[in-house]
Amino acid sequence: MRSFLLVSEAREVLDVLRGELYPGSKVEHTKSKDEALSRLKKGRYDIVLIDVEILGKAMPANGYKAVLQQFRQAYSAVEVIVISSREMVREAVKAVKAGAADYLTYPIEFDQVKHVIESIDATMLLQSELDYLRDQFWQPSSLAIIQTKSPVMQTVFAKIRSVAPTKSTVLLTGETGTGKGVLASLIHQHSNRRDAKFVSVHCGAIPDTLLESELFGHEKGAFTGADRRKLGKFEVSKQGTVFLDEIGTITPAAQIKLLQVLQDGTYQRVGGEETLHADVRVIVASNMDLKEMCDNGQFRKDLYFRLNVFPVEIPPLRERKEDIPHIVEVIIGRLNRFHLKEIRDIHPDVMEAFLNYPWPGNIRELENLIERAYIIESSAILMPESFPLELFAVESLSAGMESDSSYTLAEVRRRTLEEIEKRYLKELLASKKGKIRESAEVAGITTRQLHKLLTKYGIKKEDFKSRTGHQ
Repeated sequence: MRSFLLVSEAREVLDVLRGELYPGSKVEHTKSKDEALSRLKKGRYDIVLIDVEILGKAMPANGYKAVLQQFRQAYSAVEVIVISSREMVREAVKAVKAGAADYLTYPIEFDQVKHVIESIDATMLLQSELDYLRDQFWQPSSLAIIQTKSPVMQTVFAKIRSVAPTKSTVLLTGETGTGKGVLASLIHQHSNRRDAKFVSVHCGAIPDTLLESELFGHEKGAFTGADRRKLGKFEVSKQGTVFLDEIGTITPAAQIKLLQVLQDGTYQRVGGEETLHADVRVIVASNMDLKEMCDNGQFRKDLYFRLNVFPVEIPPLRERKEDIPHIVEVIIGRLNRFHLKEIRDIHPDVMEAFLNYPWPGNIRELENLIERAYIIESSAILMPESFPLELFAVESLSAGMESDSSYTLAEVRRRTLEEIEKRYLKELLASKKGKIRESAEVAGITTRQLHKLLTKYGIKKEDFKSRTGHQ
């Protein structure tokens, strides 16, 4: 049985929907967008038909896309059809471009409605078939990860699906916190090596003097303190996958050994002469421009060419904001599974702030903000009071920066992001009372990287030693 919700002043549309189009279907009517959203949260409707004038009332600054998102947040599977007068067809087209399924024009006729609904049904059927075929490849545990409305991320997942079953080396690039480690694990889980180990190494977090030993192992007596043989990650992960994160930080000596592994699959332990064979798949990630590092003599060109067999660039969160509601839902669901609380939703003002915020720390920053709010929150909804004030000040900050027309657009973006990053670091240090190691762990960067950022912005950890965290 089909279910329709009509949001319009024109009751004559009800006669068409309640007539012979779909006998026995549930058809309800309201004149208010807010009432429609309320009903959608309580019940389930296949299709919402809404007058474009009602849809546009009190519309957010970012247009139809944001107001249509409210309907999908209430019920993700709903399809929205816009109804307009012929004079407002241009607005109806804008709504369709922003995500509405289709539009109708007054006066509503039987054939017109039937054609639009049949077109939607055909599209949904095709999408279901595609989803089924994709699900046949993706493991059930990965389905939450691969859900995306971003065309850029759809391309990323298509590349991962293509390369996962192969033996090829994969280079994941993107800013810190974009989820490179998650995607590396996704590749391994859908490869022919899925039953063997997935070993992740954060190269930037290992001291230079220990990196070679960590990767390739060492023999007893190879250096001071080496009182026994140690197996390296390449030996431990035999027939599995080694994921080397922040590959741009490894030493020249480790670069040579890694090149040997990629070229002929052999290596030696530190201090050893025995040649070992590495039967592993290598995935690497970097938030640095490795090509530029090669040009500057900081990274071996021959190694770069070996690593760059199958590059996958992961977009920052600010370029895939349409995925934020789903990512938030996944994060809250995960927190609910591991804690005694039961958070059901997030306040609309918080979601709007999320959609306006530029996310310099990407998904990792989003996870940290939600987890912190989750701990503080005492109700079933994550309220604005549980989030930092800076999250809601970004829009005014950005507007202030853009008011100076002497700046280029690139300069405005750079200055705005730097200001947000500076505020984030100050708040982070305040919450951790100036503790560098703990702050670096929360930020998802190394202590060395954190020290560089503090120096860049003139922030002193001593200023936060006696402060209490922001609530």
